[in-house]
Amino acid sequence: MYVADSRAGTPAKASAAAAARPRAGRRRTAVAPTVLALGTVSLITDVSSEMVTAVLPLYLVAGLGLSPLGFGLLDGIYNGFSALVRLAGGHLADRGGGRHKWVAGFGYGLSAACKPLLLLAHTLTPIGLILAVDRTGKGLRTAPRDALISLSSPPGTRGRAFGVHRAMDTAGALLGPLVAFLILRATVDGYDAVFTVSFCVAVLGVLVLVLFVPGGSPGAGAPGTGSPRAGSLPADGCGGGGGGGETGTPASGTSGAAAPRPTLRAALGLLRERGLRRITLCALLLGLATVSDSFVYLLLQRRLGVADRWFALLPLGTAAAFLLLAVPLGRLADRAGRWRVFLAGHGALLLAYGLLLSSWHGAALPYAVLLLHGGFYAATDGVLMAAASDSVPESLRSSGLALVQSGQALARFVCSLGFGAAWTAWGDRTALTSSAVALAVCVLCSLRLRPTATLPEGHA
Repeated sequence: MYVADSRAGTPAKASAAAAARPRAGRRRTAVAPTVLALGTVSLITDVSSEMVTAVLPLYLVAGLGLSPLGFGLLDGIYNGFSALVRLAGGHLADRGGGRHKWVAGFGYGLSAACKPLLLLAHTLTPIGLILAVDRTGKGLRTAPRDALISLSSPPGTRGRAFGVHRAMDTAGALLGPLVAFLILRATVDGYDAVFTVSFCVAVLGVLVLVLFVPGGSPGAGAPGTGSPRAGSLPADGCGGGGGGGETGTPASGTSGAAAPRPTLRAALGLLRERGLRRITLCALLLGLATVSDSFVYLLLQRRLGVADRWFALLPLGTAAAFLLLAVPLGRLADRAGRWRVFLAGHGALLLAYGLLLSSWHGAALPYAVLLLHGGFYAATDGVLMAAASDSVPESLRSSGLALVQSGQALARFVCSLGFGAAWTAWGDRTALTSSAVALAVCVLCSLRLRPTATLPEGHA
């Protein structure tokens, strides 16, 4: 009887195990709670920051009377100053193993503290200093936050994880300009009210981070979150495979090999790895020809004669496209290769420049430009971080991502200065034409620099 029972139980157990396997697979492909918590923090924070970003170009150019060159300088500071501290933020997060959350939290808090200071500044120098401190906060938080996302996600689904985070982040970017628009219409001192509400929302984001984001390093001992050894790039150099069949060698620190000590020297030494070096170089080259969002919106306003009160709504088009496309393009990057999707995103940006330079004045022009603009971000922002994660060991994950981000941010700082100077000297059309030509050349150079690896088996 016992033998019969045990034999009868064996198929049942096997059947139960077989039924459990799909469920386990689904759990493995689900987005980690840490990613969702960080996405919520980013959503709230982006409501705050995009409220300011939406009104800042008009506030500075129309309200304070800054020239395009002066605005280009401030915009360069706003978007590029963080490059000077990203390496420091990444290094601080890697030292000690569990500081990612707290370094990111300090960065979020620093940016929040800058919002009310904009109420007191009315000239170029103090505004520039406040924006520099604000971007210092962004520089400190970005690499640790992205490292938390990477360490919480299996290699084959990092594109999806970053896509989900960026979609949540962009939901905040979608709401921010809308809130700013409503405040401007409802209040007399509209700009002051925007800055005040922005501060309150930013404080809420910091509280959510402190209360709901885990404090330890999620990569420590977590199965399935190891990355390939630095320098080995699956999926045509910038992409992991799908949900199963990961064959990459575990990163240093995730197997029996000794983890690299998280020093600044070790972080800079990551550039000796061919894969990460090429990704960083491409991010830098393409950043040199990426015109700031604010300039794109100012160009659209001039082309279409958009009234000042409607200007704050222009970023909504970019944010809506980003929100809709971030997750699908992240999943596509996991399957088809992150490098291909990343470069295709810059092709979309080049098309947007072409439309702005064309003689077309149809009603669909702003929708087409903003759709391409949002598609560019959906195909590049999170995808670049997913690609870089594949070639950085866990113990230096934050520092390695900071290297890539720093190169890109410095390049965009230079582009903002150059574009503002070209606009002031030769006009907006000549400045944009020069940027479009430079972007086309940089895309071609990046095609030549792409790592020569093939997609993993089953994802060709």
